Amino acid sequence: MRTSFVFSEVVTGLRRNVTMTIAMILTTAISLALLGGGLLVVRMVDKMQANYAGKLEVSVLLTNDVSANDKDCTQQPCAGLRSALEQTSGVETVVFQNRDEGFERFKRIFEAQPELLKLARPEAIPATFRVKLEDPDRTDVIKQAFEGKPGVKGVDDQSKFLERFFEGLNGLRDVVLILALIQAFAALLLISNTIQVSAFTRRVEVGIMRLVGATRWYTQLPFLIEAVVAGIIGAVCAVGLLVLGKAFFIDRITRNLTESGIIPPVGYLDILIVSPWLFLTAIVIAATTGYVTLRLYVRL
Repeated sequence: MRTSFVFSEVVTGLRRNVTMTIAMILTTAISLALLGGGLLVVRMVDKMQANYAGKLEVSVLLTNDVSANDKDCTQQPCAGLRSALEQTSGVETVVFQNRDEGFERFKRIFEAQPELLKLARPEAIPATFRVKLEDPDRTDVIKQAFEGKPGVKGVDDQSKFLERFFEGLNGLRDVVLILALIQAFAALLLISNTIQVSAFTRRVEVGIMRLVGATRWYTQLPFLIEAVVAGIIGAVCAVGLLVLGKAFFIDRITRNLTESGIIPPVGYLDILIVSPWLFLTAIVIAATTGYVTLRLYVRL
């Protein structure tokens, strides 16, 4: 009997303040969707770091005359550079890639961008030593030892590029999370206002219940459940927004990058993994805000 009464009160409260309830659900959904977007960026960065950890290389770029005249790296200074690289402490493998092989690799990486391929020429791609280190963090050893040597055009450290790339992604994540916090604050205010309005419209019924012996906790429970239900509905909407965003927005703007293997795709499994955190956040925020509001601003 008591349980049925509580849930009937919850339904009544949600229906009576329908406009504020909808506003609360939408605000919660937007804030949780932004939070979910930030968590998806975190997962993408983590997967990228795991994928690239074992693939990071240092590229020793050779000058134009070496690239053009020594395709098999059998002459000096190319052969000497290869021998020196192989004997350098901490070097795991050294692979020579001539100009033609480099151009073929370039075409494979950017095959999804035909406009760029039309502008590219093999002469623009230098012959390269692709050096894999036992410790990817010791790239400075190669730079210090080989940069400026005869036949060396430059030393390209992939980890530096990836650091800048990850910094950009982390900056995007921070912006999304800040927006989520702002929306979450708005959701808190709406939840608090909705509970106060709901309590005011039912003050007579609650007063009668208190007179016949109902405890304060029993009279407050329907308002707490209303807030939690609205939060859960908002979380469901947030998951739906993430699914729609992946299908119609994320997949389109990242298609070339994912197909070329530069970044890992965001899958529906990733959304499924972050979804429980959105539901947990919605429940905690709604329940905490409701409880504090009832204790501080509503006397039932």
